[in-house]
Amino acid sequence: MGKKRNTIFEKNVSMSSAKKNYTRITTKSLTEMKANGEKIAMLTAYDYTLAGIVDQAGIDIILVGDSASNVMAGHETTLPITLDQMIYHASSVVRAVERALVVVDLPFGTYQADSKEALRSALRIMKESGAHAVKLEGGKEVKESIERILKAGIPVMGHLGLTPQSIYKFGTYTVRAREEEEAQQLITDAQMLEQIGCFGVVLEKIPATLAHKVAQKIAIPVIGIGAGNQVDGQVLVLHDMLGMSKEFSPRFLRRYLDLNTSISEAVQSYTTDVKKGDFPNEKEQY
Repeated sequence: MGKKRNTIFEKNVSMSSAKKNYTRITTKSLTEMKANGEKIAMLTAYDYTLAGIVDQAGIDIILVGDSASNVMAGHETTLPITLDQMIYHASSVVRAVERALVVVDLPFGTYQADSKEALRSALRIMKESGAHAVKLEGGKEVKESIERILKAGIPVMGHLGLTPQSIYKFGTYTVRAREEEEAQQLITDAQMLEQIGCFGVVLEKIPATLAHKVAQKIAIPVIGIGAGNQVDGQVLVLHDMLGMSKEFSPRFLRRYLDLNTSISEAVQSYTTDVKKGDFPNEKEQY
């Protein structure tokens, strides 16, 4: 199984501009990729089957995002998802992955108020799911939590710009850091995240020029989502880029498939065949 998966990936690599064939992505790999000018590809996944497909296709980072609250559970925001639920999704993903670095979001309410609680939450994710790193939103206000997690030997990825867990504070999902003061604070926070030991940072929905500036100022990888192409890599929600939903259409989203239509047509065909008695046919029975 492993040899087959590696062969498929090596074929994909030979057809791309990748500079090194990493058989396993680590935080060190990502630092090397940035230093070598190699872009980093990151997608979300929340279950065993899709995670296996994404990993085999050669993705560098799989994010078990709290966006599962939206795309898997149907909540309006990311806030309702629990730590237990995140561990469940992360465990499913980890069992499917052989190459990608698996990063798991710390959900809302598990790290903001108390750095000791933040550490307990991160420890549970790492121990119970087998994930490789955690991600949390915020800058200086969560510095103590990040430092405590890092001291325990757990890799941390930061997240600045639009931070969905703070939606009720901001009141909107509009572009962040357009004003000089907020932009400067974002740069300061990104530099702080690097200094205390984070291995990377996600910048969400900020001006492309600002994201480029941040990527130039820090040595750790900067992954963008709605932050232009002058950063070190990109991340999208898997269900969005596969076109499983038609309601969410931000400017930064590129749909690579229209699975919403394809799945709907397949289900309609199946239903028709069952009702007509065409399925199963003689070759599909014992």
